[in-house]
Formats: sequence, structure tokens, C-alpha cells
Amino acid sequence: MTDTKPAADTRTTDDTPRQQIRETGSLVGDALTQVTSLVRGEMDLFRAEIDQNVKEAGAGLGMIVGGVVIMLVALNVLASALVVALTEIGIDAGWSALIVGISLAVIAAILAKSGTGKLKTTSLAPTRTAKNVRRDSEAVKKAI
Repeated sequence: MTDTKPAADTRTTDDTPRQQIRETGSLVGDALTQVTSLVRGEMDLFRAEIDQNVKEAGAGLGMIVGGVVIMLVALNVLASALVVALTEIGIDAGWSALIVGISLAVIAAILAKSGTGKLKTTSLAPTRTAKNVRRDSEAVKKAI
């Protein structure tokens, strides 16, 4: 024969185990509601941060396109300046075209460098959302 002990009684002094179950269910329900609300808030922040980062990336792409267009113009001017310089050595018009071409090339390089700096993957990451998720995770761990 097997000795079986009766299960421990979870009744309180006022003899209401069902009330305890309801209170526990209510606490679990409240916790789930709060977690759901927290996740929704984090997702909203994530979307907003991604939107902002995509806009910045678009501005970076615009600068790159602007730099490429100006670089093409600079190459045309430099090419014509070289032709003029070779055919008419000593004529000021060719050298002025060369100066203009070099100036445009410098501007294009600055725009392209600035644009590529805005397209780094680290600048696209949602840093505020990641920080908030880490903070929320730590708060949940402390609460448990």
C-alpha cells in the first residue's frame, strides 16, 4: 500500500480559496495588459525611429546624387579646360575653366562624403528603442 498525504490546503482563515484564485488571475491579467501596452509603446517608438532614420538616409542619398551630378559637370568642365589649355597655352580662358572645374570637383567630393556618412548602418539602427527595451527588460527582471 502506498502512503498518500492529503494535498496542502490553500484556504485562508476566511475559507475562500476561490477568491485567491480570482486575485491571482486578476494579477496575471493586469500583468499581461501592462506587458501588451509596453510592447505596443515600444513598437510605436520603433516605427517612429525607423521613419526618422529613413528620412535621414533619404537626405544622404540626395546629397550623393547632388555630388554625382556636380562631379559630372566638373568632369565636363575639366575636360574642356584641358582641351583649351592644350590648344591655347597661355590663354586665360582655359585656366579659368580649370579653376572652375577643380572648384566643382571639391564641392562634389564634400557632398558625396557627407552623404555617405549619413548612410552608415549604425545611424539607421533604432537606438532609442533598443535602449528602452533593455531598460524594460531589467525592470521586469527586478520585479520577478
